[in-house]
Amino acid sequence: MKKTILKTNKLTKTFSTGGVQQHVIKNLDLEIYEGDFTVIMGASGAGKSTLLYTLSGMDSPSLGHVDFMGTDISKLNSDKMALFRRKFCGFVFQQMYLLDNMSIMDNVLACGLLVSKDAKAITSHARKLFADVNLTDEIYKKFPSQVSGGEAQRAAIVRALINKPPVIFADEPTGALNSASGAAVLDTLSKVNQNGQSIVMVTHDIKSALRGNRILYVMDGVIRGICELGFYEEGNETRRKQLGEFLSEMGW
Repeated sequence: MKKTILKTNKLTKTFSTGGVQQHVIKNLDLEIYEGDFTVIMGASGAGKSTLLYTLSGMDSPSLGHVDFMGTDISKLNSDKMALFRRKFCGFVFQQMYLLDNMSIMDNVLACGLLVSKDAKAITSHARKLFADVNLTDEIYKKFPSQVSGGEAQRAAIVRALINKPPVIFADEPTGALNSASGAAVLDTLSKVNQNGQSIVMVTHDIKSALRGNRILYVMDGVIRGICELGFYEEGNETRRKQLGEFLSEMGW
């Protein structure tokens, strides 16, 4: 039986625009399981990214609770929440947000040293992670402006992994990349998941979604459907057909 790593109870997120209340997430109950590659899909404005940010503690719910590994993060103040995210969450965004005035390696070390002061151990771990994502020392010694978009995004994945967080949250991680670079990033995420890392990813791209084993379809702030695909197998056309039929049923 799968272990629940994240659980929401009556989760609601409301924004006020011009005095009008907009309910982006509505009374949502959800479980995310350890070791899963969970994908969140839905039309633009459905609440996908808002759900991701609320699950990860980057945003706070208006009502309801988020239980993250036994901690109700919706009750943490901003300082405690920042410390919690630093230790338990890794983030990969569409934009890499690497600091231009630091080398790729230093971008990663800066995050690692926020949690551990053992620079030697952090550097050794970073080098192993870079090797895992096929980035050589020639690449990680460069500055972000000197590498390709795909290389920078794989470096961002290393940064997300450096503190060994139990969950990686990814928001459209291939959205700003060409097809070849995007495929390399997806291969990296699949490898990370196969090594036991839990991933929650927002995407609108079917090729990206196929990497997940569990697809959540969000519509008008609620989860309209869930598709269980099983873990990724390259070239599995049955898997592609199953996802296509699910998305068609959801009105994609």
